[in-house]
Amino acid sequence: MGHREQLLAAARQLLEDKGYAHITARDLVAASGTNLASIGYHFGSKAGLLNAALGQLFEQWAEQLAEIALADPDASPIERAHRTWAAFLDHVDGRRALLVSFVEAMAQADRDPVLREQLAGTYRTVRARASGIVADALSAGPGDPRCTAVASWMMAVCDGLAMQWLLDPAAAPRGEDLLRGLADLRAISG
Repeated sequence: MGHREQLLAAARQLLEDKGYAHITARDLVAASGTNLASIGYHFGSKAGLLNAALGQLFEQWAEQLAEIALADPDASPIERAHRTWAAFLDHVDGRRALLVSFVEAMAQADRDPVLREQLAGTYRTVRARASGIVADALSAGPGDPRCTAVASWMMAVCDGLAMQWLLDPAAAPRGEDLLRGLADLRAISG
């Protein structure tokens, strides 16, 4: 592994252990076995490194959720959504520091155009992947705007679940609650 990969691996671990706001460049150097100059050379700054690592972690998590959603090829789109929500909530306990890191990074994004673009890029990547999953489930063609809309909605639900869970895990909705709420909304809309 070269310095770039060592730094990314260290940043990923530190994001999960310490959170975005509490990682220093010295922490990254110590954990990676590299040097301060390597951070600047490969990522431009400590923030650039942390943002790259955060993007990788969220893309990896999204990929894990995608595998769960696709596990049963005969599942309906609603069943796939339910499985995704349930899996998200089943694994969120072990990802608290990562979610806090993401919230800390989001708070900085308005003041840091590079960070903002990196986070937006992560969202675009995850949305495109989720849109492809929806397209497969609906046997829709590539670029079908319905698939992007559904993917965006699913991402918004997961982001909202994360925020609610971070603030009050005991009161955060469960997968069954979301499924029931969706059914109730459809019934009300008539």
